[in-house]
Amino acid sequence: MSSFDTMLEESVKVHGHICAGQVIGVRMSLLALQLIKIADPKGKDRKKLYVLVEIDRCATDAIQSVTGCSLGKRSMYWQDNGIMAATFVNLETGKAVRITAREESRDLAESYCEGITDKYARQLEAYKIMPETELFRVQHVQVQIPAENLPGRPQRRVQCQSCQDWIQDKRDVLKDGKILCRGCAHGKYYTEIA
Repeated sequence: MSSFDTMLEESVKVHGHICAGQVIGVRMSLLALQLIKIADPKGKDRKKLYVLVEIDRCATDAIQSVTGCSLGKRSMYWQDNGIMAATFVNLETGKAVRITAREESRDLAESYCEGITDKYARQLEAYKIMPETELFRVQHVQVQIPAENLPGRPQRRVQCQSCQDWIQDKRDVLKDGKILCRGCAHGKYYTEIA
């Protein structure tokens, strides 16, 4: 696998700029891949890896860049918890780790890069050199991934009986005896304007 610097550079290209979240995402991914024994996530091991991300921030782009996992490939799942954390799963062995960025690492950054006065620049540089134990909390976990969330062809396709949209992978809702999309069942996130 490529070096940290190379991975960070690739991640910055995907994300569009360098930031502390990029450093966290790259280091988090490299640590997780080592712990779950995935050596070549974009090559021979690409079908073995599944990642659940808990935040829609900079680190997620870095995780995607390093692992090759993505929503479109169905090898990444967004669990909208608002936590700077991700769970990395080796689908072949079942081995999984959840890694969370430690909040206290923000304050610890000062002791690693005292000469940098800008808080964000200091965090960015400190996160590159900070020991993993100070930057992350690692939990060895077990994850049950529903078949409809795994990579591969859709498990099922049904048509919403209200709006006629097609719904894949068991995202439909049975309400008052009708098969509905989530928007028709619970309210849409948009308003149609004609």
